[in-house]
Amino acid sequence: MRQILPRSLFFISLFALIVFSILFALLGLPSFKGWAVLWEDFIAGLPLGIWLLVLMLALSVGISWWTESLSRSKVQEIEEIFQALLRNEDNTVVQAANMKTLPRNLSSSILKLQKLLETQRKSLTRIANERAETQDQIIQERLIVERQRLARELHDSVSQQLFAASMLLSSMTESEDAQPGLLQTEKMVQQAQLEMRALLLHLRPAALHDKSLRQGLFELVSELKEKVYFTINHKLEEVPLQKGAEDHLFRIAQETLSNTLRHSKATEVYILFVERDHFAILRIQDNGVGFESEQSKSTSYGLKHIEERAIEIGATSKIVSVPSEGTIVEIKVPIERKKPNDSNLISG
Repeated sequence: MRQILPRSLFFISLFALIVFSILFALLGLPSFKGWAVLWEDFIAGLPLGIWLLVLMLALSVGISWWTESLSRSKVQEIEEIFQALLRNEDNTVVQAANMKTLPRNLSSSILKLQKLLETQRKSLTRIANERAETQDQIIQERLIVERQRLARELHDSVSQQLFAASMLLSSMTESEDAQPGLLQTEKMVQQAQLEMRALLLHLRPAALHDKSLRQGLFELVSELKEKVYFTINHKLEEVPLQKGAEDHLFRIAQETLSNTLRHSKATEVYILFVERDHFAILRIQDNGVGFESEQSKSTSYGLKHIEERAIEIGATSKIVSVPSEGTIVEIKVPIERKKPNDSNLISG
């Protein structure tokens, strides 16, 4: 609205100049007698000069109002386009906002700006994703280091003290007149040792660190044989698997053996890792107390983790437990091998 008055004055001056030029061409130099037609000739009761003045004012205001409205509509169109750009809408939405009514150079500039914003958004998204992945990797590395530190401290302090207490109690309960309280305390210390060993097993690094799954399982079994009371038998073969699948199976073995140490009260554990019919099979079986019901199986936090890890690598899991007879955990992973080329088949 502020622009209407200046524009009206501009157009009035322009029209006055045009009318003066026409009158000068028709009537000659301004003179009272020569230009008397402006105030002597009446039209509808008003002199011709008044009509010319009213016409100039009306045209000036009308044109000023029209140009102002046109300008405001253009500004509104451009504002809608920029709002669409800010909302990160696609090309069709931006181009639909009356882009064809804008000057070509302005439309071209807006499209270039849109492409620049899209490129910047993609770059910022990629940088944010890379930063998040880097932070996750750093957190995972710190977690591994912290788990290893806790495992070392627990092994060097609490585990050794439990072992010494167990040996001391064993020597005190060897006599026939040992008090029942000492026998109960010895069982509690032995159970605490099992819990501690299960915790240390859970804190072991899940990654194999350039080892095959067979090598990692063999080292794990060898370490457990020196620390647990039950017998561990195993059959381990070299099976070609992807690194991610091997790490998940190794973690599943840790989870299963940790559960066995805590809850099974087993005397024998059998670990099998073989390849059969294009499947890698990991089976861990014990002769412990098993599950009392299906409900205890479904609510077990460790067993849920095992099933979830199996799903992540496209494997099938089967957990079978019979009360007083034991538990079997079996994971089957399909092995994908590259098929030979047709040319090799023909040449063979």
